[in-house]
Amino acid sequence: MQQFDIIVIGAGSAGSAAAARLAQDGKYRVCLVEAGGKNTHIFTRTPGLIAMMPDKSNWAFDTEPMAGLNGRIGYQPRGRGMGGSSATNGMVYIRGNPWDYDNWSALGCTGWAWNDVLPVFKRQEDSFRGADDLHGSGGSLHVNRQISPSPVATAFVEAAEQLQIPRNDDFNGPRQEGVGLYDVTQHNGERWSAARAFVDPLAGKPNFTVLTDALVERIVIEDGRATGVTIRRGGKRETLAAAGGVVLSAGAFGSPQILMLSGIGPGDELQRHGIRVVLDKAAVGADLQDHCDFVAGYELDDPSLFGGSLKVALRVARAFIEHRFRRTGMLTTNYAESGGFVTLRPGAPAPDIQFHFIRAIIQDHGRDKLKESGFSLHVCVLRPESRGWVKLNSADPATAPAINPNFLSDPRDMDLMIDAARLLHRIAETPPLSALGAKDRNPIDYADQSAVETRIREVADTIYHPVGTCRMGPNADDVVDPALAFRGIANLWVADASIMPRLVSGNTNAPSIMIGERCGDFVKAALG
Repeated sequence: MQQFDIIVIGAGSAGSAAAARLAQDGKYRVCLVEAGGKNTHIFTRTPGLIAMMPDKSNWAFDTEPMAGLNGRIGYQPRGRGMGGSSATNGMVYIRGNPWDYDNWSALGCTGWAWNDVLPVFKRQEDSFRGADDLHGSGGSLHVNRQISPSPVATAFVEAAEQLQIPRNDDFNGPRQEGVGLYDVTQHNGERWSAARAFVDPLAGKPNFTVLTDALVERIVIEDGRATGVTIRRGGKRETLAAAGGVVLSAGAFGSPQILMLSGIGPGDELQRHGIRVVLDKAAVGADLQDHCDFVAGYELDDPSLFGGSLKVALRVARAFIEHRFRRTGMLTTNYAESGGFVTLRPGAPAPDIQFHFIRAIIQDHGRDKLKESGFSLHVCVLRPESRGWVKLNSADPATAPAINPNFLSDPRDMDLMIDAARLLHRIAETPPLSALGAKDRNPIDYADQSAVETRIREVADTIYHPVGTCRMGPNADDVVDPALAFRGIANLWVADASIMPRLVSGNTNAPSIMIGERCGDFVKAALG
């Protein structure tokens, strides 16, 4: 049996940061366990080749049928392998709104107010903006401006400005409201995943072990304490011992699944699958929150846009050569190039909707493989009222969990989504964006509320920000306490987006990395 001080499960955005924080000073023997591979292939490193990423880098989860989406089954792509979703996402660097974190604190999560988390964001960051009151310099996570954005992305911003939505060149600056180009987690024209930022610099350290292609079957619990992890690797089962404890960072779907496989979760659910109940914890897998997203696709024959035609393929081939030699050109795209934040509801404490302009027609998560070139416009509800869940499909760790985001189950989300979709359409109909002559692939009468609602239920789905299934809070029935220690099991911590008590107002990658690094600090403080 291999012996370690701390085992971190999952090398995604949070797990990479947590493991690095724990291993960097050499005091602890740290093992980072990842179910996927190394993710060092060219399709991961080259931002614009995300559509060609191997299937093995994506968990590709399906959801349960959702009543709010006419019984449709949604799709939940999640990164698998080193870097997790930071190796497969749109690289948008957004921290969320300061109010989000102050609200966490008000809910009883002491130590998570904006002034508590801002120093960690700054410490991690190496921003092209340099160091100031809100940005960091010299950190492990490179944050840069886009190298070669599409002029159409800028046209979206200028059209929104015509509707009196203010320009914002820094969504992580003094204010979040407005439209502009997103900052990206890239360096020298390549994707800068959490694994590249935090794990790779520690390669060769004698106290740091990374195990890839290692599927976690369960956490070993002895006398109410986490003492190790059982994994399946290379067709063999083995147990890794953890003298100090276990950090679970498998994401909003994987973390509750692993807990339930370990006998920790809703007792009835565990017994249904023949799993011995170690700790009956109803909140494990509950309270799933995600950004439900409406999308409209537009055909436009523009040389800066992507599509599936031979002409575009030849253009991409030339761009590939440019990227290999110069690290510039259209393959530096993060696709979600521009967007912004708008407040629609009077009295909202922060912007309540977010836009993403995508440099291709992405209407079915990129699975439709359209020939036509063009762009898509997305808008999501930032702080949804709807709640879903994660349960087990099987006691087999290799079987995907049952996932139900329960999108639009709360009518308040639909009301806001309708107004958001109408504003999105107004931007599309405003020059300079409308002057490009793009063709709406699925036109509807946006003045007809029933037609808008029908269209939303036909096409809405995730924008890939699931959280909340191992929620943090001050009460005994919460999954983890504000130091991310599991309530009811000693020497077990959870560090990923699953601990968020409320979904942040924006993309979740940067907050997840922050959560991971903070957990590393909490574990070090607990172990001494």
